[in-house]
Amino acid sequence: MSSISIAPFERLNERFLLDIESLKKTGSKVVGIYCTFAPSELVRAAGAIPVGLCGKKQDPIPEAEKVLPSNLCPLIKSSYGYASTDTCPFFEASDLLIGETTCDGKKKMFELLRRLKPLYLMHLPYSSEEEHLAAWSNELVKLRSFLEEQTGRRVTEENLQRQIAVQNRIRRLLMDIAELAMGQKVLLSGRELMTVLESRSFVIDQEAHAGVLADFKDKLEAALTDGEAAFPDQAPRILLTGCPVGKGSDKVLRLVEESGGGVVCQENCTTLKTLGLMVEENGDPLHALSRRYLSIPCSCMTPNQGRLELISEFIGKFRVQGVIDLTWHCCHTYNVESYFLREHLLKEHGLRLLQVETDYSQGDTEQLRARIEAYLELI
Repeated sequence: MSSISIAPFERLNERFLLDIESLKKTGSKVVGIYCTFAPSELVRAAGAIPVGLCGKKQDPIPEAEKVLPSNLCPLIKSSYGYASTDTCPFFEASDLLIGETTCDGKKKMFELLRRLKPLYLMHLPYSSEEEHLAAWSNELVKLRSFLEEQTGRRVTEENLQRQIAVQNRIRRLLMDIAELAMGQKVLLSGRELMTVLESRSFVIDQEAHAGVLADFKDKLEAALTDGEAAFPDQAPRILLTGCPVGKGSDKVLRLVEESGGGVVCQENCTTLKTLGLMVEENGDPLHALSRRYLSIPCSCMTPNQGRLELISEFIGKFRVQGVIDLTWHCCHTYNVESYFLREHLLKEHGLRLLQVETDYSQGDTEQLRARIEAYLELI
């Protein structure tokens, strides 16, 4: 096991809730967001505190299915279940919400959430081509107005530029950390790295957090010569791609590592997918934000060549030997896109793809374990 401690990044969600409680007493607003397409820089520039709300656990799904159809993505059902039962402390703390039209299921779910709290729904273009940038930029203008109205604070260009610079620094540090931790010597497990990557969502003082990340990066650099590895050198190096994964929905990630594989790269929107996308720091900050966020290679985009190109880049950077594509039940865009990914991997890299379609329940755990073990044996 690695000797690197991730203690600075653990239990941040609990401390975050305490900080939120005190700040709300001074008038600060908390904004619940459900997707990486929501620009956190704009939220922070309005003097508000963004917090991620995507559902990642099975527990609230039965209650959600009293309203939503059972044959719906578990992420959507879990998200709505937490909100409707008021069992998510972060949803309870949120004063307003930002949704986005990444899929039909989420669009309709947001109609229900709007009954619970003020919500702005960002209408996302179906393509990241240049011709759609103006429409997306207009969405950010309308979001800015919504945030200003709800918070009572004006979004100044100066504040927005400062938040852009801070978030760019954090993205660079997180990517540096991932590359150091998952280099030739693997210093962190996939689950440990996921904890580090998720940490920025539960920190109010982002500039201070950038300092914590810089210190952690220094420790990783020192451990390259002194520290122990998280996995044996012969462990198959796996890239996990597909739907969002987090604590509570990390079943496949856990099974890969329990079966002897090393998840050295996670290409999904909650981990590495967006870290290489920087916001231009010169010129109009709102236009720069629009361009950056529209470039996210999500499967809701068509065509989505950017995802294939990013995976190819990660295969080289992290010396990947196998790719596992995780699709939640009824996530049609990722499910269809798996065909293109399989074709791309075989043609460009000579790699076989293992596609896993599952949900948040544990009923298929042993079946998945058997498939993953068999896949790892082929590497």
